[in-house]
Amino acid sequence: MNRKKAFIFDLDGVIVDTAKYHFLAWKKIADGLGIDFTLEHNELLKGVSRVRSLDIILELGKVEVFQEEKDKLLVQKNEDYLSYLVDMDESEILPGVMPVLNFLKEKNQPIALGSASKNAKPILEKTGILSFFDAIVDGNDVVNAKPDPEVFLHAARLLNVDNEDSIVFEDSVAGVQAANIAKMISIGIGDKETLHEAQYNFKDFTEMNSTFLEFLINE
Repeated sequence: MNRKKAFIFDLDGVIVDTAKYHFLAWKKIADGLGIDFTLEHNELLKGVSRVRSLDIILELGKVEVFQEEKDKLLVQKNEDYLSYLVDMDESEILPGVMPVLNFLKEKNQPIALGSASKNAKPILEKTGILSFFDAIVDGNDVVNAKPDPEVFLHAARLLNVDNEDSIVFEDSVAGVQAANIAKMISIGIGDKETLHEAQYNFKDFTEMNSTFLEFLINE
C-alpha cells in the first residue's frame, strides 16, 4: 500500500522556465542603473527573493539608492516580468514534468508548490496545471527567503505531512539547502555539481522514472 508523502515543487526552473523572463526584467533595471548584468550574474538570483535580488544587482554595480527608489525599481521589475508572462501557455512546462505530476496524482499523493515567486498562481493557471496542486505556498505567504526552510515547512503543514515524509524538487542551491535544513528529501533538478548538496540529482524530469517515484512513495 502506498504511503502518503508530500511532494513539494519549486516553480522557476523546476516546473517552468521563467528564469529567462526574470533575466530580461532584471537586465532592464540594471541597464537603467548603468550596471553590467549578465546571464552568469543571473545565476546568483536563483531561489532568491525579489528584494534580495535587487540588493545583489546593486552590490554588483557598487550602486547605492534610497529606499524610495528601491521600492519603485521593485515595482517596475515585477511589471516588466508580468508583461513577458502574458502569452505564457502549457508549452512553457519543462520536459518530463507532466508525466511526474500525472503519476503522483494517480497514486493520490499530495502535491504542493513551494516557491519564492509572488506570481506563482497566475503562472500555474496560464500553464493549465493549477488543479494538480493541493497547496500553494509562494512569496506572498512567507517572510523568510530560502535557504530558510519556511516555505517548505508551511507547505508540509498544509498537506498535513511530516517533514521527514516530504520530498522537495529544487533547481537552486538555496532551495536544496532549505530542504535539507527542514530534514526533507532534497532532489536537485539541474547541474549535479552545482546542486551537489541534494540527496538525489537529475538533469531534468525526463531522467526520472516511475520506479524512482514509487521508491520515494514507499521509502
